[in-house]
Amino acid sequence: MARRERTPNRKLGPLIAEARWNSGEFARAVNRAGTEVGFKLKYMDMDPSRRGVLGAGLYSVALTIPGWPDVVGRFGKLRTNPHTRIGMAEVEAVMAMTERISEMDDQFGGRTARPMAAAFMVNNIAPYVQATASEGVRRAMLSAAADHLYLTGYMAVDERLDMLGQNYYTKALELAGAAGDYLTYCTTLRGMSVQAVELGHGQPALRYADAASVASPEAGPRMRAFLAGQQAHALARTGDRRGALTMLHAAEAAMEKAESKAKAHGSYDPASLAYHVAQVNYELGDREGAIRALEQSEKVRPHIYRRARVRHRSMLAEWKLEAGLLEEAVQTWHLALDDYPHVQSGRADDRFRAMLAAIRPHARNSRARDLFERAQPMAAAQLG
Repeated sequence: MARRERTPNRKLGPLIAEARWNSGEFARAVNRAGTEVGFKLKYMDMDPSRRGVLGAGLYSVALTIPGWPDVVGRFGKLRTNPHTRIGMAEVEAVMAMTERISEMDDQFGGRTARPMAAAFMVNNIAPYVQATASEGVRRAMLSAAADHLYLTGYMAVDERLDMLGQNYYTKALELAGAAGDYLTYCTTLRGMSVQAVELGHGQPALRYADAASVASPEAGPRMRAFLAGQQAHALARTGDRRGALTMLHAAEAAMEKAESKAKAHGSYDPASLAYHVAQVNYELGDREGAIRALEQSEKVRPHIYRRARVRHRSMLAEWKLEAGLLEEAVQTWHLALDDYPHVQSGRADDRFRAMLAAIRPHARNSRARDLFERAQPMAAAQLG
């Protein structure tokens, strides 16, 4: 696969200069801070302009994931700094920062938000994890750190740095176990399943989704829907029609229970469930059902999820084109292009390139030609 050139990170250089570091000193400082707390970080993870180094290696379909009993209690002998002590204020700061970065990721994509997450992890979270604290604070900090690592891994996957994302995910599993935080552990496994199914690896995707379900016996209905929906998608990818539909019904039943209660904070909502319905229908060959479900997902998705809007509208347009609905597909692609320039996302870039390839053979159609011409400046900016 040819390497894609990206816009250099022009903001990082002045910050390094302000700290009076040269590049080598900066790299060593980052590596040292990460190694001290077991994060095994490398300098290119804070400089997204050096993607070739970051993306080195291949996504592993045979990755051995640590089971919940294996990760509980890890980091018990982690070296602590007796000169630094933290309390719940620091934990709350990490949680708040992770939430803000997550909001930016939803709106602008992983390529915009991940450098901030990586920098915060090295400069703040790593020292906090090493600091002296009460047992309760320590577990809360490990939990917050696990959630931050999961988010950073998700953003790496969004950039299509899949090996890096996988590494973040496995470290998040370990920290979640050390904190006794099975919800973050299950959420991370579910994220690994999403990554695997997007890359076309049905069996690993199912393995991760099943492991997440097994590790969450006390999950509430929203979490059960969250996990069952992904199991349904993975089962459909492997060709298990009956299993996929069974899990999809389980997800729908759990979501009904969740929605009947007071509105709870959570990323899995009716739009997410409709997206899973669409994916299952598509994998099982029901193109019309897939289109209807994805259109429903678009109707009920909160407006803040701009990156998802770009990806899912592009996917919807591709499905419409496959169904022979050229003009509807063109209209949907125009909607995706409304948001695309505002999103820095490798997965959105994939859908943009797929659009160019799909629409090119239809250049004799005036509306398709207008779409292609509209996209050309965006393509030039992407390559520039």
